[in-house]
Amino acid sequence: MADKKLMDGEAVRRAVRRMAHEFSEKHPQGNFALVGIQTRGVPLAHRLAKEFQAIEGGTPLPVGSLDISFHRDDLASNVPVPKGSEVLFDLKDKTVILVDDVLFTGRTIRAALDALCDLGRPRIIQLAVLVDRGHRELPLRPDFVGKNLPTSPQERVRVRLAEVDGEDAVVLEREKA
Repeated sequence: MADKKLMDGEAVRRAVRRMAHEFSEKHPQGNFALVGIQTRGVPLAHRLAKEFQAIEGGTPLPVGSLDISFHRDDLASNVPVPKGSEVLFDLKDKTVILVDDVLFTGRTIRAALDALCDLGRPRIIQLAVLVDRGHRELPLRPDFVGKNLPTSPQERVRVRLAEVDGEDAVVLEREKA
């Protein structure tokens, strides 16, 4: 596959900052928590919380991590490698923003909703994604989007984050002819 860089590190930082400003507009009191989906949703959630605190000040937002390994509907083809969930705050009656790197078919988000509701019953669940590439198979729509990137179903969008991959970038992988 030939790679094409769609977002560099600065573009990723700007998208995260813009999303944090949107959080501030919709939740000015900071009365919400972020839960990142393993793997890249977790560092994104931490970055968003840090940006939000820089904008609004006050106490840091609670941030958790969510492992959806055993909630996926494709377990027959993928053997899960559990990473563990860590949500150290009460979800009851809380607004939770679920954070992921790429929204594609929606199946990861469906699994995340199941996993999150196993941990408690939030008042509201919203969705924040760095990249929305379309091609939904389920009726899901993100509340906060860093960048819309129309793609074909045969292409792959890879988010690279410094915390996991050593660099920040969004890359489009195309099959070679």
